[in-house]
Amino acid sequence: MSTHILVFPYPAQGHILPLLDLSQQLFLRGLTITILVTPKNLPTLSPLLSAHPSIQTLVLPFPPHPSLPERVENVRDIGNAGNVPMIAALRQLHDPLLRWFHSHPSPPVAIVSDFFLGWTLRLAHQLRIPRIAFFSSGAFLASVNDHCFKTSVPDSSTALVYFPDLPRSPSFKEEHLPSLFRIYSESNPNTAFIKDDVLANTSSWGCIFNSFDELEGPYLDHLRRVVGHARVYGVGPLSVVGINDGANRGNQDSDSGNDVLTWLDGCPDGSVLYVCFGSQKLLNKQQMEALASGLEKSGTRFVWVVKAGSTQQEAEGYGVVPEGFEERVAGRGVIVKGWAPQVRILSHGAVGGFVSHCGWNSVLEAIVAGTMILGWPMEADQFVNARLLVEYMGVAVRVCEGAQSVPDPGHLAGLIAKSMGGESGEKARARALRDKAVEAVGDGGNSSRDLDSFVKELAHLRPSPDA
Repeated sequence: MSTHILVFPYPAQGHILPLLDLSQQLFLRGLTITILVTPKNLPTLSPLLSAHPSIQTLVLPFPPHPSLPERVENVRDIGNAGNVPMIAALRQLHDPLLRWFHSHPSPPVAIVSDFFLGWTLRLAHQLRIPRIAFFSSGAFLASVNDHCFKTSVPDSSTALVYFPDLPRSPSFKEEHLPSLFRIYSESNPNTAFIKDDVLANTSSWGCIFNSFDELEGPYLDHLRRVVGHARVYGVGPLSVVGINDGANRGNQDSDSGNDVLTWLDGCPDGSVLYVCFGSQKLLNKQQMEALASGLEKSGTRFVWVVKAGSTQQEAEGYGVVPEGFEERVAGRGVIVKGWAPQVRILSHGAVGGFVSHCGWNSVLEAIVAGTMILGWPMEADQFVNARLLVEYMGVAVRVCEGAQSVPDPGHLAGLIAKSMGGESGEKARARALRDKAVEAVGDGGNSSRDLDSFVKELAHLRPSPDA
């Protein structure tokens, strides 16, 4: 009888997709998988369930929350500000889950849940089974987060916060620390639970990271010392071994983006800059104008993915391409409104750079494509990721930083032109890191070995007698 585990993703595209990729790898290694989702997130599972119909689903109603609009069940529909109420709402699934476990004829022997769902450790303790924290972000971020919640951090936007115990002894401005820590307040009942949830991750039976040794080895080792055992696994980049190799991730229309790919086919190798800030970030009017001006002045070919806002946001200029811009750059610039096939675009030979917010999935997709990043970190984990890419790995340059910052168009144009013009150390290191990433998930690679070790550990588990 195979080992049965419950997989519980957090409903945000950057979280759910890599955990589904992990679920496929666990299934292919002989595990029985049940994935917990709420109704409106079920379509995201379609590619996985079509490929592996014997993977089970547990669909539970999304619990209501006063700070969430009705029918919102995914962070992409509300933005980063919705994370805290979303996490709080999902905590209400504790009792329904407990009942499901007790009524199941052959319940899971472990829970693998997203690192935003630290409360599932309490559930696992009640069920007397292990909980494994899945990190869709990096080990560097987890190290910073864990340190922040265990240590008193100065409450000043001008102070540097030092991390002497972490590899490379980094320091960050207070406003560049992870968003979950910055919004946490012990005295605020709406955020007081965050600390327990974060610390529950490193108190769990194990931790799995969508990362790999060549990128974050020092931080994976650091976390093994923090938790006091070896069950900290780097199994990424999972997109390399994901459904359809991640080519159409997060979109059900397989024909989407064909026009832009056809346009790229007609461009010289390495000549196109890809510009995209993820599924949640909407640029304001001043940022849109500055970025458009910088792209225009740079003389570089580009593909710019523009996230659409609400009617009210559009009226205020959010996500609105400046009038006349598309006509002026016709032939060398393409605007994509809405979703774009990012993995395919980044891996296209014509693409030589990526203006990115440095969200972890975008970072890994760029690494797998061997594409250098022009970083504009804005929030969440992005400042930590940018530090790793720019200062430590040397595969990126920083072009701007801050959620409200407006780049100088002339300066931005110069950085773009310089980065895209000819060979550079960043480009060469990005290609070398790509080879290491592909090697990691291949036969005998570090990530593949870590995944095999994890599955072997799970195979020793037995159902709790009380479940």
